[in-house]
Amino acid sequence: MTSTVDILAYIPSPPQGVWNIGPVPLRAYAFFIIVGIVVAVVWGDRRWVARGGEQGTVLDVAIWAVPFGLVGGRLYHVATDWTTYFGAGGHPADALKIWQGGLGIWGAVLLGGVGAWIGCRRRGVSVAALGDALAPAILLAQAIGRIGNYFNQELYGRETTVPWGLEIYERVNSAGRADMLSGTSTGVVERVVHPTFLYELIWNVLIVVLLVWVDRRFRIGHGRLFALYVAGYCLGRFFVELMRDDHATHIAGIRINVFTSVVVFVCAIAYFALAKKGRETPAELRIGKAREEFTGGGAPQAETADGEADEAGIDTKTTKTTQGDDT
Repeated sequence: MTSTVDILAYIPSPPQGVWNIGPVPLRAYAFFIIVGIVVAVVWGDRRWVARGGEQGTVLDVAIWAVPFGLVGGRLYHVATDWTTYFGAGGHPADALKIWQGGLGIWGAVLLGGVGAWIGCRRRGVSVAALGDALAPAILLAQAIGRIGNYFNQELYGRETTVPWGLEIYERVNSAGRADMLSGTSTGVVERVVHPTFLYELIWNVLIVVLLVWVDRRFRIGHGRLFALYVAGYCLGRFFVELMRDDHATHIAGIRINVFTSVVVFVCAIAYFALAKKGRETPAELRIGKAREEFTGGGAPQAETADGEADEAGIDTKTTKTTQGDDT
């Protein structure tokens, strides 16, 4: 039997997740995603500059990466939960309503990486090096975005009696119909569940701290810190998925995101183990002609064995650099 102390200790959900300011709805989910993106761009740019990169590069790349990432995240969510939109009683048009929640992080990282690659090519910088600079900032943005799930009363786990259990309220709209996303709480508690969104948030912050420490202590590069971010996130997500029992696509009775976590984790660890060791010099952060401009542009190019000019345009053996600490 649940004690009065336990009941008082439960975490209450917000009474609503949408506030109407005149004709404009302010959605907590979208708000925290935007806040996360801003934090990632600002902090990521500081880290990029500390590595020897040019200020403003992250924003230029983000213009490509963010839209691609949002589309990728939504596509992954819809693909792995397609019955909600295209099954019996589903509404296909709802697949476009990203503001109602539903972004798959793996799709966001995959397609966001494509956008980042395009942005990096246009800017003339190394996508692997930029990924290392952005890794902790991206994961912090994910942690901030999880607060939006709290307001949406979603991504929670099985029912529980632990003192930190999350109360899920019944919500209704102005017409008195059940509306979990846009409605307002009636004060009636439907269930008390594990706040798995909070577990993931805390785990993400811990991995952010670990990534910053590893980066400062071992000064790794060439995409290896980004690989650690991916592996660390997948490890935590694996256990979080095992605690959830909300609607999801299953394979052999196991949630599809559990399989995804394992596969992506293994790939990330393999990349970390096989990728080039050490960290790029400031000159190596740039590719092609951008690297020539960084080193002066007028220096003669090294001759290859075939007598052709070396495309790098830089003698890395004689380049001396001083790198600042990452933020």
